[in-house]
Amino acid sequence: MNGSTAWKWGAAALAVAFLVPLTLVMVGGVAVVASPPYQCTVVPPSPSANPPGSAADASWKPAQVGHAATIVRVGAEKDVPSKGWTVAVATAMQESTLRNLANSMVPESLGIPHEGVGRDHDSVGLFQQRPGWGTVVQRMTPDYAAGKFYDALVKVNGWEAMSLAEAAQAVQVSRYPDAYAKWQSEAQRLVQLVRGQLGISCSGGATGEWRVPLPEGSYSVGDGWGAPRGNRAHRGIDLIAPTGTPVLAAAAGTVTSAECTSAYCDRPGNPDLPGCGLTVEIQHAGGMGTTYCHLVSLSVAPGQAVDVGQEIGRVGSTGHSSGPHLHYQIHRNAPPINNQTAQDPAAVMADLGIRF
Repeated sequence: MNGSTAWKWGAAALAVAFLVPLTLVMVGGVAVVASPPYQCTVVPPSPSANPPGSAADASWKPAQVGHAATIVRVGAEKDVPSKGWTVAVATAMQESTLRNLANSMVPESLGIPHEGVGRDHDSVGLFQQRPGWGTVVQRMTPDYAAGKFYDALVKVNGWEAMSLAEAAQAVQVSRYPDAYAKWQSEAQRLVQLVRGQLGISCSGGATGEWRVPLPEGSYSVGDGWGAPRGNRAHRGIDLIAPTGTPVLAAAAGTVTSAECTSAYCDRPGNPDLPGCGLTVEIQHAGGMGTTYCHLVSLSVAPGQAVDVGQEIGRVGSTGHSSGPHLHYQIHRNAPPINNQTAQDPAAVMADLGIRF
């Protein structure tokens, strides 16, 4: 359907580079092509500025915000895409409510600075890690604990295309695998808060890493570019998928819009209802943009930075739609992100070595 759419730093900024190979490589539907490096930079605040976590927000105490900042900083230092930061923060929210917990069953832990006492087997720290993850002192050191979590996460095959709960469970192997999902929105909010406090900014080449915006094997291709739409032509490609299928950012960028673009979006639309329904627009580097229409729910907000493969919403049928699908647009010479800058998604993605 058509749519218009605790914390530390050195004296100098910490530059973390996500280097993109200089030849085309296809990995599970993801293309990495020649481009300038994708780079994130952490800019330490001035000595007079308050460090991340120095003040509570509406939901979390200063120490908890500080632990979230540590988790995000360590993720950036280890070259983990920002989706991983959200997975890690949500995991710590579930495991310890972002508190560095000792354990009444582990006497050594009681002599280490802590913010609460648990009693789950021999688990300690932010991530409630057991002895296989390190010594008691190591597991109760937030930098170390976060680093070990990321080391395990990036070894999970296909983690970036998983839901947050699936990725967290692949690392934690919890008895309650679905418990992580409820923290997703709050983790995303807190990650964005501390990301701003840390001064993290990211940039990259126009091509960089791109992927199909739905998980591999979850969709079929419907109407393509130029299909008749009354007196106008289809300005995107329809990917047919069940309601609730995760919609993924096709490339790293910044969300410029995440809103309802029809008269209502609290229920399925119909072919007579104008608008794109619940819609996300993302501005990418190099004048590229993408649009994702007809979603049933949103997972991002305007101004939020996203990484390739990060969940931005769920497939639905809101707005000018006759059934659940993702209407996907890709734009060149953006901004603006609208029908005038839209290009044939199949052709553009093919140039990047990607086939729907």
